[in-house]
Amino acid sequence: MTSVTSTVVRLKLSLLRNGLRQSGGRRAAFVASAVIALLFAALQLLGLISLRGHAHVDAVAVIGTSVLALGWAVMPLFFPGGDETLDPTRLVMLPLQPRSLVRALLAASLVGIGPLFTLLLLLGCVVSVAHGAAAYATAVVALFLALLVCVALARAVAAANVRLLTSRKGRDLAVLSGLVIAIGAQLVNFGAQRLGSAGLGQLTPVADVLRWVPPASAVGAVHSVSEGSYGLAAAQLLLSTVALGLLVVVWARSLTRLMTAPDGSTLQAADAGARERSSTGLARLLPAGRTGTVMERSLRYIWRDPKTKAAWVTSLAIGLIVPVFNALQGTGSIYFACFASGMLGIQMYNQFGQDTSAFWIVAMTISSGRDAYVELRGRALALLLITLPYATLVTVLTTAMLGDWPRLPEVLGLSFALLGAMLATGAWTSARFPYSIPQEGYKNVAPGQAGLAWIAIFGGMVAAALLCAPVIVLTITLNLIANGNEWTWLLLPAGAAYGTTITWLGLHLAAPRTAAHLPEILTAVSKG
Repeated sequence: MTSVTSTVVRLKLSLLRNGLRQSGGRRAAFVASAVIALLFAALQLLGLISLRGHAHVDAVAVIGTSVLALGWAVMPLFFPGGDETLDPTRLVMLPLQPRSLVRALLAASLVGIGPLFTLLLLLGCVVSVAHGAAAYATAVVALFLALLVCVALARAVAAANVRLLTSRKGRDLAVLSGLVIAIGAQLVNFGAQRLGSAGLGQLTPVADVLRWVPPASAVGAVHSVSEGSYGLAAAQLLLSTVALGLLVVVWARSLTRLMTAPDGSTLQAADAGARERSSTGLARLLPAGRTGTVMERSLRYIWRDPKTKAAWVTSLAIGLIVPVFNALQGTGSIYFACFASGMLGIQMYNQFGQDTSAFWIVAMTISSGRDAYVELRGRALALLLITLPYATLVTVLTTAMLGDWPRLPEVLGLSFALLGAMLATGAWTSARFPYSIPQEGYKNVAPGQAGLAWIAIFGGMVAAALLCAPVIVLTITLNLIANGNEWTWLLLPAGAAYGTTITWLGLHLAAPRTAAHLPEILTAVSKG
C-alpha cells in the first residue's frame, strides 16, 4: 500500500508540473525565477564561506538564519496562492489522520525552489562557523533541523490562518506584500550602508540574543562546538528541537480543528457586510448630486477592490519611502518629496479600467460632454481627498528631517503643480488609451493591451513633467535671484493655482472624447 507521504509528495510534483504546462510564458517565468533565485543563493553561499575566520562571521550567520525564518513565517500571509498545498482544507474530505497528514505535508514542503534556496543559505551559515570534525557533524544536524523549523513554521502559520487567507480579507492582506517588499528592500539597503561604514561588529548585540532563538540557535550550536562549549551547544540544539516539536503540535491541532469544525467565515463576512452597508457617514460628508455619488463609488473601489487597493498601497508606500529613506541616509533632497505627488497622480490613469465590464452602467448615465466632465471631476476629487493631504504630509515630513524649512513653500507648490498636471493627463489618457485590468491573477493588464498601458502611463508622465515646466522654470529663476528665498514663498500659491487650472483644462479636454467614445471605452475595459 502506498504511504500517504509519498502520495502527497507526488501530488506536489504533479501540481508543479501541471502548472508549468499551462503556458509557455509561465514556464519561462518559472525557469527565470528559479535561475535567479539559485544564482543568488549560490553567491550568498560563496560569500558566507569566504567569511570563514572573520571575527564576526557568527553574527552574520545567526542573523541570516533568523531572517530566513522570518521570511518563511510571513510568506503564507502575503503569498497564500503561491503553494496550493498550503491550504489543507482541500484534503478535508479524505480519510486522513492529522498525524500522518503532518508528516506528508512536511515532506511535501521540502519540494520546490524555496526549500532549495533556504538549504543553500543555511549551508553557507553552518559552514562559515564550523571548525573541526565535531563542529561539522553538528552542522549536519543543525542544517536539517533549521530547515525543518522554517518549513514547520510556515505550515503552522498557514494552518492557523487558512480561513482568513481564503477569504476576501486574506486576498486584501496579500496586497500588502508589495508594501512589505518595498520597505524591506529599503531597510536592507539602509542597513548595508550602515554596516559598510561601521563594520560587522554592530551585529554582535543582536546576534547574542538571536543565537538563543530557534532556528538560529541551531547555527549558534555549531559555533559553540567550534569554540569547545559542548554543553552550550547541546542546550541550543535542544531549543531548536523543542521549537520544532511545538510547531508540529500546534500545526496538528490546527489541522484537527480545520477538519472537524464547521466554517463560519461566510456568516461572519455577511454580518460584517451588513454592518458596513448600514454606515452612511461617508455619503453625508460628500457633495450632493452626481459628484458625490462618483466620489463615493471611487473611494469604495479603493477600499474594496483588491487590484485598486494594491495599486494605492504601493503608491502610498513608495511615495513615502523614497524621500524619507533618502533623508535618513543623508543623501536626500527636499525635492524628492515631489515623488509622492507623482506616485499618487498615477492613480488617475486608466480610470475606466477599474470598472471593467461594469462600465456600461456608467456609460448609460453619460449623454453629453457635461455628464462626462462631472464624472471625471468626481473621480479626480476622490483622488484629491487622499493625494492632497498625503503629498502635503510627505513634504512636511521630508522638510522636517532635512531641516530645510525655508524651501517648504516652493516644494509644496511644485508638488501641487505636478499633482494637477498628472490629474489632467490622467483624465485624458483614461479617455484616449483605456485598457482592461483582469480581476483574477496578478496581471494588471489584459493580454494584448500592454502597449496601451505603457503609452498611457509613461506617455502621461512625460506629458505631466512637460506641463510642469513653467513652474519648474519659475522655481529655478527665483532661486537664482539674489536673496531669492524672500520670493520663493510665491511658488506655493502659484503652484496651487497652476495645478488647479491645468486640472480643470485637462478634465474639459477629456470630457468630449469620453462622451463620444463610450462604446470603444467599454470594449477596451471589458477584455479582462
